[in-house]
Amino acid sequence: MPGKLKAKIVAGRHLPVMDRASDLTDAFVEVKFGNTTFKTDVFPKSLNPQWNSEWFKFEVDDEDLQDEPLQITVLDHDTYSANDAIGKVYIDIDPLLSCEAATVISGWFPIYDTIHGIRGEINVLVKVDLFNDLNRFRQSSCGVKFFCTTSIPRCYRVALVHGFVEELVVNEDPEYQWIDRIRTPRASNEARQRLISLMSGELQRKIGLKVLEMGGNAVVGYLQCFDLEGESGLVVRAIGTACTLDKLTSLHTIPTLTDGCVCSPGRPVFSEDPPHPLSGPPTPLRTLPSSSPPPFSPSKPCSRQSSSSDTDLSLTPRIGKTSPPSSPSPPLSAPFLIPSQKLTEFPIFTLTCFPPGFLVHVGGVVSTRSVKLLDRIHNPDEPETRDAWWEEIRQEIKSHAKALGCHAVVGYSESTSICEEVCILSASGTAAMLNPRFMREGCLDTGGSDHRFEDASPPSCGFVHIPYDEFNMPFPAQLTYCYHCRRQKVPDVLFTTIDLPAEAEVTGKGCLIQARLCRTKKKAQGEVNATSISNLLPFMEYELHTQLMNKLKLRSMNALFGLRIQISVGENMLLGLASATGVYLSALPAPGGIQIAGKTPSDLSYDQHISTMQKRIDDTIAKNKELYNIHPPECIEEVVGSPIPDRQRSSRLFRSTSESSDELSELDLSHGKKDAFVLEIDDTDAVEDIQSLLTDAPIPAGFYSCNTEVMPGIYNWTSGLQMFTSVRVYRLSNANLTNQGLNKIFTDLCENLLKSLYFKLRSMIPCCLCHLNFTVAVPEEELIQVRGHTYLSTPLQSWSGENEEQLQFSMELCGESTISNNQPTAKPSVSSSERCSPLPEGRSRSLRSTRSLPCGAPVTVVKMTPLSFLPGTRIVKYLGIINMFFIRETTSLREEGGVSGFLHSFIAEVFAMVRAHVAALGGNALVSYSMKECVFMENPNKNQAQCLINVSGDAVIFIRESDQEAIPPLLSSRQTSSTGADGTT
Repeated sequence: MPGKLKAKIVAGRHLPVMDRASDLTDAFVEVKFGNTTFKTDVFPKSLNPQWNSEWFKFEVDDEDLQDEPLQITVLDHDTYSANDAIGKVYIDIDPLLSCEAATVISGWFPIYDTIHGIRGEINVLVKVDLFNDLNRFRQSSCGVKFFCTTSIPRCYRVALVHGFVEELVVNEDPEYQWIDRIRTPRASNEARQRLISLMSGELQRKIGLKVLEMGGNAVVGYLQCFDLEGESGLVVRAIGTACTLDKLTSLHTIPTLTDGCVCSPGRPVFSEDPPHPLSGPPTPLRTLPSSSPPPFSPSKPCSRQSSSSDTDLSLTPRIGKTSPPSSPSPPLSAPFLIPSQKLTEFPIFTLTCFPPGFLVHVGGVVSTRSVKLLDRIHNPDEPETRDAWWEEIRQEIKSHAKALGCHAVVGYSESTSICEEVCILSASGTAAMLNPRFMREGCLDTGGSDHRFEDASPPSCGFVHIPYDEFNMPFPAQLTYCYHCRRQKVPDVLFTTIDLPAEAEVTGKGCLIQARLCRTKKKAQGEVNATSISNLLPFMEYELHTQLMNKLKLRSMNALFGLRIQISVGENMLLGLASATGVYLSALPAPGGIQIAGKTPSDLSYDQHISTMQKRIDDTIAKNKELYNIHPPECIEEVVGSPIPDRQRSSRLFRSTSESSDELSELDLSHGKKDAFVLEIDDTDAVEDIQSLLTDAPIPAGFYSCNTEVMPGIYNWTSGLQMFTSVRVYRLSNANLTNQGLNKIFTDLCENLLKSLYFKLRSMIPCCLCHLNFTVAVPEEELIQVRGHTYLSTPLQSWSGENEEQLQFSMELCGESTISNNQPTAKPSVSSSERCSPLPEGRSRSLRSTRSLPCGAPVTVVKMTPLSFLPGTRIVKYLGIINMFFIRETTSLREEGGVSGFLHSFIAEVFAMVRAHVAALGGNALVSYSMKECVFMENPNKNQAQCLINVSGDAVIFIRESDQEAIPPLLSSRQTSSTGADGTT
């Protein structure tokens, strides 16, 4: 056998009372892997049993080690009746299968029950002994590393980038099987949870096999999603970027470079992603000799050469032919290479952060959406139909990028929205031209070991130069000469899905920009429903882009980064939410003002209303310029002997196209010395749209927010950090609301979520909310759900967020805190319903034990962050990916504090379990944290609710920049898990 799994059950604590006569429990444990089950002895009459079992040994194939989780079930022994279930623990074995990861999983794990939540803890030890398998036909991919981060993992360098990988697996959803009619809710939830865990492991193994066939050893930017298709099945999908990564074996062998990249003799390498302004000095790197083999994995295939159909494209333009003839060839930079056999393929990257010079030109956002009927799938258990759907989507994305003169797509992501039998498939990315020298082996200039990257760096404005031919553009666009180099043409505005490139020059500060839209639709079934949704989607996309453009102009900015547009479908409505970080790029022209042109019959009161709105818009623009410190240069009439295009051809956004161009030319469209951005009003809806521009809640003084990892224009934040997760659910009281009414409700829901964060953090200013991402869903007919998480960077101060007024069904949760009796502690305030809600069974004892700590004894919890780094620290080791799926159901919703208390408790328990798994691997942080799924369903009449949550991230070990030793080990998991369990001190 190629593998041996060993597990030992040590002890349990804080178990719930199962025997009402004695107020104690007769607990024992079942340990199951595959079809083999072991049991411990029964430890009678104790809530803190000490089993100290022998090692339970499982001899299994390494394929099973990747697919199967170790299942630990804690039960109460009954002599005359069936044993009562206390809870379960699922342990993923995959982190133990890499030679660079942990060698043992050891720690206290929360015992979880889908009905009662966390019910005590269990101490488990797990080890794996792998034997080298030389079978060329094996089906395992042990040794392939997975990273959720969308940038190159720190403490690694990239030798090769092999391309895009994708896979999906399908199975029947246990929730919709016939046996569910006679199965208890607990059994149904556990069957679903176990199946999802198995599918996740199988998917990861299949992705790893593709990576090995391509010759790689890692997947970066790994994005795994669950599609709950109801009776059509359960789909688990994943995409990522296959790479060959080399571990940096020494951190002090060469001088530190300011850009984090180095070129030296030997194999070309690319270091970790460029250092963020918050992350302190970059890590020094060392180049291995060209003969150094890639990291050894126990089961790497003999054949390392194969072609992948995932990146084939017959539409690919020849590299370099779409750039203007006068454009100089980009100088060499520290490359990460794409193999030469892939020069004719179309690369797709799930990464969002790249080294300076890697992006030669950025064409803009490319996206596509497709509406599919799930009942048209011939065989729900086969993935071929869904594979064909996604392949069609990717081919369309590639053709859009080709139309922009680009040969690659970066910052790529995929998503779905499902309601009944209708599924909306969405994909988006940024069309780009990559540096050809990154894509060609053997062209590295190895003239000297002291060659510096910055000596040959491309111009900082190069990435905004247009990659398409200005005389044969497939769409109308306003171009002007670059305001930095004054040689190449640039657009007047730029939308991208990637992070702000390190070489970009920004004027002033950035800010979060959101567009929200809600549209009603008639209830329908089948093809009629799909057709109505298809007819609505283009107009919703247009409206969202219109809002983004208007709000960008209102803030005197000219570029969006990190753009994410979501369309969520419900039975009687469609919701759209677009989020991005707006900035002012110095190389792009200054945006003009916004001028209102009324198109209704002239009326004195109407004209006064228009002039009042115009004044408010002008005042808002002037105020935003000061707020974001944007002071662009005056308009330049001539650049290098060529005049800037005529202002009369400037881009205009019209609310109506019914008016002729002759009528438009009579309008005075100038706004000072800048080009005008025109909004035409020809109906009352347009007035409502313009007023909505001015209703965005102003950001309080001292607050900054963005949805990218780093706040553009601000670089001096300290490392006092918190992560926050917020979920809001709103039940519509009137089913006959108009589009305007729904828009107002949806906008207020998002705005009040932001206001609540600002209110809670009012004593911690100045502070910056980074990676502020929202997700919207319509889980039921009358429910609107918005969730978001963000990462706070600010000096550590005391918290004074009390007596906050919140919306109904609101929930706020602090993701992490550091507890010390002699140190001020940040902690969240809770709504009145949360204060009164009882704690789940088994948690009150943990809280009491935490509060009885000796004076001055600090507790260090596992830090969690959606960022790929921790400011002021250095990641020294990646321990593996954390990908967990949880289900929580209740039949006593009101007794648990209503929707607010239920969600608060469940998400807090999820945090506790995630922290426990990270700590058991020996880690002290979870980076690139993401809550991909949070599906809430409620039946208030029956006092019932159910919630499904999927979270993921990278477990890491980090050290502080000021220390050379790792942060002290965690104290007892009892303190750690109890702190994470409720998020308070």
